[in-house]
Amino acid sequence: MGLKTKAVAHVFGVLSVIALVRAAAAADDQAATATNAAVAPDTRYGLFNGLDHRSAYTREVFPEPFLVNDMALEENELEFTWLHTKGSGQQSDIGSVEIQKGLGLLTLQAEVPYERIVSPDHTAHGAGNIELGARYPLYQFVSAGRIVDATFGMAMEGGIPADSTVSRNAEVVPQIFNDLRLGGHFTVQSVLGCSTLLGGGEDGGLRTFEYGFSFAYAIEHRELPLPGARQFIPMLELVGATALNKADPGRNSLLGDIGFRAKFNPVGRVEPNCGLGWVFPVDSAARAELHWGFVASLIFEF
Repeated sequence: MGLKTKAVAHVFGVLSVIALVRAAAAADDQAATATNAAVAPDTRYGLFNGLDHRSAYTREVFPEPFLVNDMALEENELEFTWLHTKGSGQQSDIGSVEIQKGLGLLTLQAEVPYERIVSPDHTAHGAGNIELGARYPLYQFVSAGRIVDATFGMAMEGGIPADSTVSRNAEVVPQIFNDLRLGGHFTVQSVLGCSTLLGGGEDGGLRTFEYGFSFAYAIEHRELPLPGARQFIPMLELVGATALNKADPGRNSLLGDIGFRAKFNPVGRVEPNCGLGWVFPVDSAARAELHWGFVASLIFEF
């Protein structure tokens, strides 16, 4: 399949999802209209009235993903993550500290990773790119019965090289995202972006189309009374990258992970939650680089 054909397939897939959401929303709107004859008040606000006060985007209903970039609104959050992978005679460990700060509807984030890559004849380690990012919602669609709640927005991420053996090139990644809530339990976070590596070396100028989907189902304490946990969230994620230039344009690598998050009762002003996921390759390109892995996460919201 050619690069243009793959791009068309990606676009067609996204449009198909949007069409299904719109169809579900139309059915929800008809049901709500049939049971409520009163005229609903105007709930629009924001730039060009693109946002909706009824949306759950501002209510922390979207759990922190493992491998997919977080696109939810965060107020104050500190996260510690460890990703361990093995494959093709190579072992990789990445530990990172990330902080997110909300300023109104704008979320800012900063992440500092440390990487260690071990192969039979070489070991590389050092600080990875210092990641800085920002995201903002632009348009929200909420059906009359609130069964469909979708937030569309834009984000920008950049990587500052640490000049270590694992961090040589700066990176710029403009992104678009959608945070979708269906009913009271199921959420999907989707993000599409184009990464460009800046600087010299063999990776300088490399452009990659990146995409990710994080599916989650929130189970409340009254439905699953785990001690100390107010919410248990099974999760499934897909994250991929398609090369756009250099030696292998069109080559796609797709990873997945399956796991859970548990949100615990607050301790004072701090709300802790933890997560654990199993990482696995999905396509042949990913299997050539990774056989298995796991990711662990500890978050403090305050």
